[in-house]
Amino acid sequence: METQEAELRPVAPAGLILKDVSKSFGAVDVLKNINLTVKGGDFVVFVGPSGCGKSTLLRLIAGLEDVTSGELHIGGTDVTDVDPADRGIAMVFQTYALYPHMNVAQNMGFGLKVAGVPKAEIDRKVGEAARVLQLDEYLDRRPGQLSGGQRQRVAIGRAIVRDPEIFLFDEPLSNLDAELRVGMRIEIGRLHQELGNTMIYVTHDQTEAMTLADVIVVLRDGQVEQVGSPATLYDDPDNMFVAGFIGSPKMNFLPGIVEGGRLMIAGQEMPCPAISGGIDGARVLIGIRPEHMRLADDGEASVPMRVDYFEFLGGASYLYGTVGEASCIVEARREAVHSAGSIARIAMDAERICLFDLNEQRIR
Repeated sequence: METQEAELRPVAPAGLILKDVSKSFGAVDVLKNINLTVKGGDFVVFVGPSGCGKSTLLRLIAGLEDVTSGELHIGGTDVTDVDPADRGIAMVFQTYALYPHMNVAQNMGFGLKVAGVPKAEIDRKVGEAARVLQLDEYLDRRPGQLSGGQRQRVAIGRAIVRDPEIFLFDEPLSNLDAELRVGMRIEIGRLHQELGNTMIYVTHDQTEAMTLADVIVVLRDGQVEQVGSPATLYDDPDNMFVAGFIGSPKMNFLPGIVEGGRLMIAGQEMPCPAISGGIDGARVLIGIRPEHMRLADDGEASVPMRVDYFEFLGGASYLYGTVGEASCIVEARREAVHSAGSIARIAMDAERICLFDLNEQRIR
């Protein structure tokens, strides 16, 4: 009875642990002492600018590159030196790499066929993956008869039939147009909810990171800058790099001075929550997002912004300009209109202000 119950009990998704993982190509250090724990079942997104090492890190997890130093564990097992085929992972690349002479069902099941899996089992797994991906009616079609989004779903289906412990996605939407990207982003999010597997996803698009991730890992120059939920990284960034990379439009950074517990911006005193001791008289950088700024009411504390450009987007409008010498973007009321060269008075939500020192580290 106990054995039967154990067989019926769902297996927990595998987690991932990286311990002091580094990767060098010759004298070039691409990744430097990466430490990361991924909980089983989480959707984790690696994000960062080009050249930050995010795709290399994914390839290390997949076993397509050897680590220079450190350890990599999947599901509690050290797989640092294990062959890719034995790691329990499946990878989806940005290129579909489908066989043009095979139909959808054959493409999805080809890896299982090569592995000697019985035909009945292949058909069952392909049918189940097709149901999840809504490809049932396309199983007899060839890749040339499919849209880009449908082809990417076939590539994902090829990974699903392997029943991996962890899915790895390497910028899978980068070859799709804007409309298809949105649709496929929703499909991948739905897929994670239905399957519940651990998924690790690489992108340079912070919108994809914000909308898909349970956890975002922000990388820069081969190092982890911050790990946290999308809301944590958006509301509580550790430094200016994270603050500026996460969010669109990005956070504004305005030079200021702390004087006697007051915050001075462009010569104007602005409201600010209590400032901790030790920074009085210091020059700081004020970080505040466009939606936490607004056109000031009469008599409200504000700073002048010279308007360079006005952008109407339907549900919202944005003012682009400068406060002092710093570029600034302000989310304005829908009906607000300011011509280039005009001066707008801008108020700020004091509770949403972040302070950074001149080394770009968060101090409040």
